[in-house]
Amino acid sequence: MQLTAKELKAYYKEIVSMVEEQKDYLCELDRKIGDGDHGVTMSIGWQAVNEKLDNELVDEEDCAKVSITVGKTFLSAVGSSVGPLYATGFMRGAKAVKGKTVLEDKDLAEFWIAFARGIKERGQAEVGDKTMVDTLDPFANELETKFTESGEFLSAFTDAVAAAKVGMESTKELVSKRGRSSRLGDRSVGAQDPGATSAYMTLATFLNFVQAKTEQAI
Repeated sequence: MQLTAKELKAYYKEIVSMVEEQKDYLCELDRKIGDGDHGVTMSIGWQAVNEKLDNELVDEEDCAKVSITVGKTFLSAVGSSVGPLYATGFMRGAKAVKGKTVLEDKDLAEFWIAFARGIKERGQAEVGDKTMVDTLDPFANELETKFTESGEFLSAFTDAVAAAKVGMESTKELVSKRGRSSRLGDRSVGAQDPGATSAYMTLATFLNFVQAKTEQAI
């Protein structure tokens, strides 16, 4: 598989659309354990990114530079804790593909593993804390394992997104140990974590994007 900078930007555009569609749902999830604004926060960040995609990044062909700008723009637009997390993820991903205008299978695997592990490192959360790490850590581990075995990105990423979904859904039964929701204690059980959900949606959107690209090529 190959992904150009133009296609990477098209994927980021897909996230913009997805976040607008899911904004109310993400806020609904957040109302159960947080401030109720996660969907709005994500929308603010991705609308700022969208403006960059339509202007500053239109002619950019370096995949790393695209992702660095996406990360920095999201950080500048979003003041909450999610800003630094996604910024770190996209900038770590960019570092893994520095100077590349076309991403091959190995590049894509390294990008997403660096993305997920960068967020975990920045957030200093562990699996079981009821955060986006419950989605991202199993995803990164599965992607690394399956890609090492097969060398084929799409099949490995498909399995990794399935692991991410299981991780996301597991947050329903967890007691929140991080952030504002941790003050709820046992009352946080039964609610799916909004950050874990939006992280899963970000990964699932990429899977849908590359599956559609592959089908078009057949």
